[in-house]
Amino acid sequence: MIGYVTLGSNDFEKAKRFYDAVLEDLGGKRTMTTDSFQGYGSQSRGAMFAICKPYDGRAASPGNGAMVALAAPSRELVDKTHARAMANGGADEGAPGLRGDTFYGAYFRDLDGNKVCVFKVG
Repeated sequence: MIGYVTLGSNDFEKAKRFYDAVLEDLGGKRTMTTDSFQGYGSQSRGAMFAICKPYDGRAASPGNGAMVALAAPSRELVDKTHARAMANGGADEGAPGLRGDTFYGAYFRDLDGNKVCVFKVG
């Protein structure tokens, strides 16, 4: 159902390096690329994750209550992705762990303050 999700960035080159590292183990590879847009996709999932310079030229800012959730195939990969985000300058928004009976998730903010969750259900 979701085609793609886009997050704005104020330092586009730095954001690309951050997401190159963070998305690597989840299968995210650079796909669609322009001077102001970098999409990431994987072989196993149809949706795309992207970062961009805001179209209107104004500063990017995280939305209040907005969050992107990235599915992981295992709890171990949730842990690893969260650790990789921390190692690359992300801010912790919730350590990996169970939330409820079957939702295992971890939360971080990227270099521009956007909130991201990595999760595994089951």
